[in-house]
Amino acid sequence: MLHMTHTTTDQPPARAGAAVVPVLAFAGITVAVMQTLLVPVVKDLPQLLHTAPSNATWVLTSTLLSGAVATPIMGRLGDLYGKRRMLVASLAVMVVGALVSAVTSDLLTMIAGRTLQGFAMGAIPLGIGLMRDMLPRERLGSAMALMSSSIGVGGGLALPAAALVAQHTDWHALFYGAAGLGALAIVLTLLAVPESPVRAAGSFDLLGALGLSTGLVLLLLPITKGSDWGWSSGTTLGLFAGAVVVLLLWGVLELRTAAPLVDLRTTARREVLLTNLASIMVGVSFYVVSLVLPQLLQLPTATGYGLGRSMVTAGLCVAPLGLTMMFTAPVYARLSTRYGPRTTLVIGLLVIGLGYGGGLGLMSAAWQTVVISVVLGAGIGLAYSSLPALIVGAVPASETGAANGLNTLMRSIGTSVSSAVIGMVLADTAAPVGGVMVPTLHGFRVSFLIATAAVALGLLTALCLPRQSRPAQRTRLRAGSEQDAHPARATEALRGFRGRVLAADGTPVARARVTLIDRRGRRAGATVSADDGSYTLPVPAEGPYVLAARAAGHGPLAHAATHTGGDHVVDLDLSLPGETVPA
Repeated sequence: MLHMTHTTTDQPPARAGAAVVPVLAFAGITVAVMQTLLVPVVKDLPQLLHTAPSNATWVLTSTLLSGAVATPIMGRLGDLYGKRRMLVASLAVMVVGALVSAVTSDLLTMIAGRTLQGFAMGAIPLGIGLMRDMLPRERLGSAMALMSSSIGVGGGLALPAAALVAQHTDWHALFYGAAGLGALAIVLTLLAVPESPVRAAGSFDLLGALGLSTGLVLLLLPITKGSDWGWSSGTTLGLFAGAVVVLLLWGVLELRTAAPLVDLRTTARREVLLTNLASIMVGVSFYVVSLVLPQLLQLPTATGYGLGRSMVTAGLCVAPLGLTMMFTAPVYARLSTRYGPRTTLVIGLLVIGLGYGGGLGLMSAAWQTVVISVVLGAGIGLAYSSLPALIVGAVPASETGAANGLNTLMRSIGTSVSSAVIGMVLADTAAPVGGVMVPTLHGFRVSFLIATAAVALGLLTALCLPRQSRPAQRTRLRAGSEQDAHPARATEALRGFRGRVLAADGTPVARARVTLIDRRGRRAGATVSADDGSYTLPVPAEGPYVLAARAAGHGPLAHAATHTGGDHVVDLDLSLPGETVPA
């Protein structure tokens, strides 16, 4: 006896219109703008907030911490209750946080607003999950690439725009702008993005969420503040020790929970684990250039190596980093289709290494920083675009949101480590100029060497990823196409699922589209129901699948089903959401 739970929603059928991908990418860019908008005024925050420099850094740290905590939680909530719903919720919290920050110059209130803004980080894995649930395979690669690289795209575009605003108007206008973009992203999402019918089984793991949140805060606090507190201080070491204890206890709890926040057994799989480790290294390499080039460009020429450019000009020189990431999305799609995401990740890391290695000797003119930005943007764009595809190919469809949320968290940890380490290097190598301590050229070059080392580690990790069988995938796609063209032929093939597609009153539904999705989220077959509503779908192997049914005039549904051999009779009822259908 096979039992399955299907879920429908009151949203329109999950058919991806032409606007879905650009709208979701715009949501990702909005999140990146939120992250970047304070970069032009970082050095002025102590004066603007009337506080000490060590306190002012909490305005950035709070967003980093809340984003790291919210990312896997929002991904899991999206898997359970609807990815579109949680995407809108995360953007709404960001808008509220931006408005709070826009009306205050008080440190604690500003930190509270920035903490709320960090919740928007969940938009990236939620958008990737929506794309996986709605888009056909041939569009999925380039769409996920664009969504994944939107963080870099938004950051690159926002830097000169934020610098322009900060130079010519009240800095609070930056938050009003972020709130406006967030509100526009919410409206566009509601208008253009349908809700996904795919749901994960189980309930929300509240205790697991609290444990993960506590562990991440204990881990990221000393990483971001260690240079201020001292890396050997009791506070720093105590927090690191506390993080280890809490995360170990959390891991034990997750392994014993029926429906955990993070499936550690899946996460521990070779493909997922190595991809997440590579993500940390990509995050490190991405943030180094964001910290070094703007400072190099803005330092006065009196230092002997500073380029003496204005805040806006510096932003424009670094902007190609994001623009190039955007333009690599279609290139990634072609490379990935032919060679697989593992190969594109390796190529991306090699290009990043070339950018940082060559950048060691290209620091004497503004045009050289543009070249560095273009090369690094191309490499980071390829690497970022490959990561979600590798995750999607390694986890079941119902766990896409949580798995990509964890992967985004790994990137956040990479940027946190990068920020702390590079900040410490630049501070330790600083020299006095006109009575003010400024970073030195030696510090910039050491920073680039650290980034190159991180890329080398990421490359070694990527080379350990298992190769994908590209010919086998093409064979499965051809088999699926043959089933579409000859539904009757499927009956003579491997045994699998069969049954009828039924309407609310029990009458058969003819010409319903029934798609078989394997545990990696790939189409394993498809057919169209006959006049009596009957369908037959063979399976390539035993294991878990999703049967997705769609018909004109009916809401879509997705059945989670496990095939254990032989024929499984499964009637696909297009009514009564949440009903358990025996077969």
